[in-house]
Amino acid sequence: MDIRKIYTDCGALLEGHFLLSSGNHSNFYLQSAKVLEDPKIASELAEALAVEIQQSKLEIDTICSPALGGILAGYELARALGVRFIFTERVQGEMVLRRGFSVQEGEKVLVCEDIITTGGSAMEAGACVEGLGAKVVGFASLANRGICQRGLKPTHKEACKLPALPFFTLADFNFDMYPPENCPLCQHSQAIKPGSRGN
Repeated sequence: MDIRKIYTDCGALLEGHFLLSSGNHSNFYLQSAKVLEDPKIASELAEALAVEIQQSKLEIDTICSPALGGILAGYELARALGVRFIFTERVQGEMVLRRGFSVQEGEKVLVCEDIITTGGSAMEAGACVEGLGAKVVGFASLANRGICQRGLKPTHKEACKLPALPFFTLADFNFDMYPPENCPLCQHSQAIKPGSRGN
């Protein structure tokens, strides 16, 4: 499965000057919503990711995603794996579990995102459910910006916020990223965050 081609064909691989959720800038942006708007493609991607996870023999009770970006990817992955799905959301800056969702003591949770950059939102979702008694057993994403390393026992780069737990992803997109105070793109244009300005 050529994930880069799928993103390109769906108009989900954007080129320009973008502000990433990590706060960094980049000349490329992955807009997974454009991929996931097609239920057939969303299902195929989730099934491919589910195969990787099933081959690892990792025990999972529940998929949890941080809202908003991870919800569709997480739901489809939960369906492919035949497990429960829940999501966390940010309220006044803090990731919380709402809407009647709950977790049991020791419940094995895999946190799923659409895109992992530094893994910050995924870590917040994981910390939220662990604070309620669940156990995070791994992380997954459709695509990965290349800071966090995939594998069953990954050794992450310093900027990655994920712990050394299993991390599954379909593709690595290793694009240049710049801290805003040292971004060469800022000499010619202002960074935009897709979705915030109508695109």
